[in-house]
Amino acid sequence: MSPHLAWYTARAAGIVAWALLSGAVIWGLLLSTRVLQGRPTPRWLLDLHRFLAGLAVVFTGVHVGGLVADNYLHFGVADILLPFASGWRPGAVALGVVGLWLLLAVEITSLLMRRMPRRWWHRVHLTSYVLFWTATLHGLLAGTDASQKAFALAADAAATVVLALTAVRVLVPRRRDDRAQRPVPRAASSGAARHLPPPPGASVPPGPAPALPTPTAPATPLLPSPSSPQHRRGPSAERRHSRTTARRRVG
Repeated sequence: MSPHLAWYTARAAGIVAWALLSGAVIWGLLLSTRVLQGRPTPRWLLDLHRFLAGLAVVFTGVHVGGLVADNYLHFGVADILLPFASGWRPGAVALGVVGLWLLLAVEITSLLMRRMPRRWWHRVHLTSYVLFWTATLHGLLAGTDASQKAFALAADAAATVVLALTAVRVLVPRRRDDRAQRPVPRAASSGAARHLPPPPGASVPPGPAPALPTPTAPATPLLPSPSSPQHRRGPSAERRHSRTTARRRVG
């Protein structure tokens, strides 16, 4: 077994965790900005967002475990959990420590979203922006693979997409309920809608109030009274009565 296996595992898991975290943030922004206009569906975007975030937590754990198991840099528990506790690149490692705590806060509050006020959850979830930038800077400053062109291009592409979607999220207002902006139909505006009371604060012209339309009952066909002979006799009785009358006339 290679003595650097833990170090290689930590490096690979860190890159994968950053890629999954970037994907989760991008898909979350696509869901909130609605730039895809419902294709794919918001439910699918939400499921993918949660799936990527969960995988990011798993690979972050592998990354931290690889650093603790490595015998070259000798990272301890305090170096992993406390900012500026590490003697190796303390500033860059501190960014990773802050990103770790932010990731745990976002994931734990997401799991407890139905048991906590939505306003609190939303405020904690907004720290995902800070998490993305701290993780990106941590990978560029502390990662030994930051000099690779592939990683640099991926970091630039992810940062550009996140900046663009964040600008759309902040500058473009979200749509309100379409029913509030739906115009009144012509049939309603020409009939009973004209007699609705004016809104509060509107000026009312002098003069008598317009008369409301009087509802008219629909015409019903006249039916014979239950006490009339025609109603009592029925069709068969009428035929017998007409036959008797004809015989009397003949006789």
